[in-house]
Amino acid sequence: MKVAFLFAGQGAQYVGMGKELYEKYNIAREVYTKADLALNFNISNLCFEGPIESLNQTKYTQPAILTTSIAILKVLEQFEIKADEVAGLSLGEYSAHVCSGSLNFEDAVKLAKKRGTYMEEAVPKGLGTMAAILGLEGEILRQICVDCSSFGIVEVANYNSPGQIVIAGEVETVKRASEMAIEKGAKRVIPLKVSGPFHTSMLKEASEKLSKELQGVKVNTMNIPVVTNVTGSYINKKEDIKEFLIKQVRSSVRWEDTIKTMVKNGVDTFVEIGPGKALSGFVKRVDRKVNIINVEDIKSLEKAIEYFKS
Repeated sequence: MKVAFLFAGQGAQYVGMGKELYEKYNIAREVYTKADLALNFNISNLCFEGPIESLNQTKYTQPAILTTSIAILKVLEQFEIKADEVAGLSLGEYSAHVCSGSLNFEDAVKLAKKRGTYMEEAVPKGLGTMAAILGLEGEILRQICVDCSSFGIVEVANYNSPGQIVIAGEVETVKRASEMAIEKGAKRVIPLKVSGPFHTSMLKEASEKLSKELQGVKVNTMNIPVVTNVTGSYINKKEDIKEFLIKQVRSSVRWEDTIKTMVKNGVDTFVEIGPGKALSGFVKRVDRKVNIINVEDIKSLEKAIEYFKS
C-alpha cells in the first residue's frame, strides 16, 4: 500500500468542524491552542461556534481550515497512520507542507491568515467571481477564455478533474464565458460563492504581498514528497517551495495532474484530511481504481483506523 494525504482547500468549511476531535484528543486540542496563540485570535471558537458569516471570510476561512486539517493529521499520526506523499488543493498545499515538515505549523497558520487577507483585498468586492464548468474539455474552455479576453479577464483557475474545470475573472466576462461554454456543450455551469477571482492574474497584488511575507519564513527540507498545484509535479528542492507558494495564488490549480502524478508513482490509497469530501470526488473522477478515505470527525476517523488495521 502506498498512501497519499490530500488536504482540503477553501470552500469546505462549516461551523463545528474539528470539534469532536478537539473534545476527545489532547493532541488535536494542542493544535488549536497553538493556532489561537499564533494568530492572537480565538480561531478555535470560530471553527466550533461560528458565526458562519465570519468563518466564510477568506481571511478566517484559510487559517481555520489549515488548523482543523493539522489537528486531524496529528490524531492520525497518533494512530501511526502516515503518508508516503502529500498534496493539498490551493490553501491545502500549506497543510501539506506542514505535514512534510517543510513549514512550521505556527508559521503556516499565520501565512494562511495573511494569504486570505491579501486574496480578499486584491480585488474589490463584486468585481470578480468564479464558476465551475461541468462536462467540457480543458482545451475548449481555454479557447473560450482566449475568445472572451477582448471583453475582460477570464482564465482557467482550477483543473479539478475530468469534466470539472473552474474559470475565474471579472464578473461580466465570466458570465459571457459561461454562456459560451453552454453553447459549446458544457452540461452545467455552477457559479461559486467566493469573495474573489482566485488563481488568476487578478491576484497579482496578493501574490506580491505574500512574496514579501514569505521572506521572513524559514523553509525546511521536505521529509515527505510534496506535489505542487502549480505544476502538478513533485517539488524537487526546498529552495523552490517559496516560489511555488507565491505563484500558486495567481496560477491555475492543476489538481487532476497532481492526482495522476501520484497514481503514476504508485499511490493506491488517498486519505482526504479536513472538512468535506470534495477532493475524494475529484480523485474518483481521475481514477476509479484507487482507494479513497476521508477523515473529518470521529466516525470517519474510526473508519480510517479500521481500514489501516485490516
